Amino acid sequence: MKRRDLEKKLRIAGCYLKREGSSHSLWTNPRTGVVEAVPRHTEVKEPLARKILKSLSAA
Repeated sequence: MKRRDLEKKLRIAGCYLKREGSSHSLWTNPRTGVVEAVPRHTEVKEPLARKILKSLSAA
């Protein structure tokens, strides 16, 4: 999955970017308070993308 597609799904679910790191970006879901690291690669593998979406209650 492309990183921008993953970020789009996260934004639609109400998540927002907390901060940028050197190799990861931290996204948070304000409703649950869960913070998840998203790698800063152009392509994110499908199992990892599903795990991030599930963890942030965006799936």
